[in-house]
Amino acid sequence: MPIREAREDDLDEIVALIRELAEYERSPEQAKATTTDLRVALFSDHPKVFCRIAETDSGETAGFALYFYNFSTWEGRHGLYLEDLFIRPRFRGQGLGGALLRHLATIAVENGFARMEWVVLNWNAPAIAVYDRIGGVPLDDWTTYRLTGDALAEFAGAAADPRRP
Repeated sequence: MPIREAREDDLDEIVALIRELAEYERSPEQAKATTTDLRVALFSDHPKVFCRIAETDSGETAGFALYFYNFSTWEGRHGLYLEDLFIRPRFRGQGLGGALLRHLATIAVENGFARMEWVVLNWNAPAIAVYDRIGGVPLDDWTTYRLTGDALAEFAGAAADPRRP
């Protein structure tokens, strides 16, 4: 199955894949991205986010990977951060997830990047099995933190008051 760069005419399908992923990850209410959001992110003059589509030989979309570049101060080099990887259920078990991961690894190596990173829900055993099989290493010593919504806005507003953390 071919893997290709996403095109602007894929936007509706990418939004559908994101929603399917959110359903699978038991968080459908968190999938808020629109075609307009993704058009700006993926297809502006200088995009910071990139997407690859896995499709069948007949052109049916089987899955996607959405990623961006980060930077490691320890390595002094860029890395590739995989934000989302999703294969539609009827296409699973055919090696597509691994193929998308290998495709991204090739992008990272060709660009001289130091690493490729992603997170996975701790209950997603099928994905964890793939990541283990390809040589991925879980970073158990690290905890992911996130600020969103009101908490983010409130904290940003605190910047004007040097007495607040």
